[in-house]
Amino acid sequence: MGEIWQNIASWAMNTGIKIVIALVILFVGFKVVNVVAKKLEKKLLEKGKLDQTLVHTLVYIGKILLKVLIAVCLVGYLGVETSSISALIASLGVAAGLALNGALANFAGGMIIIVTRPFKIGDFISAQGVDGTVEEIRIINTKIVTLDNKVVYLPNGALSSGNIVNLTEKEVRRVDLDFSVAGNDPELVKKLILDTCLKNELILADPAPFARITDFGAGNGTKVTVRVWTKSATYWDVYLGLLEELQQVFEKNQIVIPFPQLDVHIKNN
Repeated sequence: MGEIWQNIASWAMNTGIKIVIALVILFVGFKVVNVVAKKLEKKLLEKGKLDQTLVHTLVYIGKILLKVLIAVCLVGYLGVETSSISALIASLGVAAGLALNGALANFAGGMIIIVTRPFKIGDFISAQGVDGTVEEIRIINTKIVTLDNKVVYLPNGALSSGNIVNLTEKEVRRVDLDFSVAGNDPELVKKLILDTCLKNELILADPAPFARITDFGAGNGTKVTVRVWTKSATYWDVYLGLLEELQQVFEKNQIVIPFPQLDVHIKNN
């Protein structure tokens, strides 16, 4: 029993102290990496020279790599052969690659999105049947917040290989509206529409507002197309506001908006 206790005491004085030191260094090292990464990300974002998404992703990857490096060094400090650990990591990497084929595709898609940057954080996009604001671009997926405040996570693999419509990348957007009028002077209708557009401060004067007859509806009057330009941030304000303004103008000037009608003839035998 004395020899057993002597061996335990010897292990505690040598290996045990090393394990405690390694755990302390691991804890402190991870804390230092997190603090440095946070300050570095903040400093890079303050300079404004790099994209927010790119900075966030690169700092995150660097943080993970540093933590792995610290862990491997501490394992070597404890006397464990690091070459065997490297071989184990490589084997696990191959196995994980085969098991996580879809995840790797999403990872590759995330890299493509970060490099090509079809959108950035804060953009309003339409992709994979989802419309919303990009809140975060991660390695595997992209976080989208819809207009009704739902959070949707889109896999980057499908996102990078599909169609992406970026609705806020450009400063200005065009608002298209179609109206049908019946029994009225087309020139008067166009004048009322253009006058209403010119009074709206959110509508740009250049390019100038457009209003022309574009079709003759089958029983639904004459089709008038209106096109105006506005800033992307005020698109919906102009779209909805112009509808309301034109409805009031049409009613005030007795402009008839036809509705689909069906005439039924009953034959009495």
